Amino acid sequence: MPLWMLLSDFLHDLNVQKTRVFLTTFAIIWGTLSIVLLMAFGRGFKNRIVASMLNAGNQIIRVYGGQTSMKYQGLPEGRWIRFTREDADVLLQSIPQIQEVSPSYGRWGVRLKNGTRTASTYLEAVFPNFEFIRTMYPKPGGRFLNDMDIQEKRRVIFLGSVITEEIFGDEDPIGKELLLDGVPFTLVGVMQKKMQMGMSNGPDDRRAIIPFTTFESLYPHRYLRMITIRPNRLTDTELIKSELYRVLGRKLRFNHSDKEAIDMWDFITNIKEMEKVFTGIEIFMGIVGGLTLLVAGVGVANIMYVVVKERTREIGIKKAVGAKSRHIIIQFIFESLLIAILGGTIGIFLSWGIIKIFSMIPVQNQGIAYLGTPQISKVVLFTTTIILGTIGLIAGVFPARKAAKLDPVESLRYE
Repeated sequence: MPLWMLLSDFLHDLNVQKTRVFLTTFAIIWGTLSIVLLMAFGRGFKNRIVASMLNAGNQIIRVYGGQTSMKYQGLPEGRWIRFTREDADVLLQSIPQIQEVSPSYGRWGVRLKNGTRTASTYLEAVFPNFEFIRTMYPKPGGRFLNDMDIQEKRRVIFLGSVITEEIFGDEDPIGKELLLDGVPFTLVGVMQKKMQMGMSNGPDDRRAIIPFTTFESLYPHRYLRMITIRPNRLTDTELIKSELYRVLGRKLRFNHSDKEAIDMWDFITNIKEMEKVFTGIEIFMGIVGGLTLLVAGVGVANIMYVVVKERTREIGIKKAVGAKSRHIIIQFIFESLLIAILGGTIGIFLSWGIIKIFSMIPVQNQGIAYLGTPQISKVVLFTTTIILGTIGLIAGVFPARKAAKLDPVESLRYE
């Protein structure tokens, strides 16, 4: 049957069944909107959460000292395990799967002062590689700590964006001097604002960072706050964690099977688990959207049954003049597919427009910012297209088979 004849019949039905066709097409549009927007916002939310976790640590493992729970080589249980800079060096030399090691000191309650403005925060003393490991990138015009700062024990400081505003207000702070516990420091950089999950001693936006060696010259701390490790490959994570117990157990004299001796915060595993959770949420959202489309498909099938009933005489005439059953089947399947594809196409374009508008809205509220930027993936579009095609096909097949089985004589008698 020529395409123009199929379209002509469809337009005729559209004119006769305006309300039913509109409602059915709207149901398809609504179902498509549901599945595409649910999946797009779910993907955006997932990406934002993962990015926020990476902002707290770029594929790292944090290692803290713990308390032994086993006796070892004549030493009692309950001993506190504390790390030194030498321990960090030993790990880097002993475990080839480690790419970076960053030891750090920490001190609560340091006072920052600029004129009459003061603030209290958590101070961390680190090496330059901490910038990449903890994604603490400076705003334009400033910098993070460098090797010369470490070698010369310079009194320079890097601050989070929030605490910088508290201390300096609206003025350009780069190169300005402030007091840290009464000692003058020069501000060399301010961290770019970032969303963050998995905080350690508060958000990085309120963090103060100074050179590792400068801290040693000012404070009597002997033990590190933590050692941060970045693997060469993500697949080496479990091996590295096992090796940490072995290497540190041998050096600090505790049983390598004593899991209480050291504590770990494994960002790599946490992110993998989080991605699994959100993949499950995406699947659930897809199922909800798919069910909505299924309901719309029932609407398409219903209207096609009505069309068969109202066009019984027409079908009888076509069969009487020689139309074959396959021509009748093709006609009704074509019409149901056209309704499904038309509604789906409109729904996809509306979804795209809504997402574009949402992306252009400036986000001031942090809670809304966690929604992230909705993303329509190719997989979602492909899946939606397959669902729409299947719905249109199934919704047309059964009414079409019914129409094809009509007896021409009985159809011509139908009123």
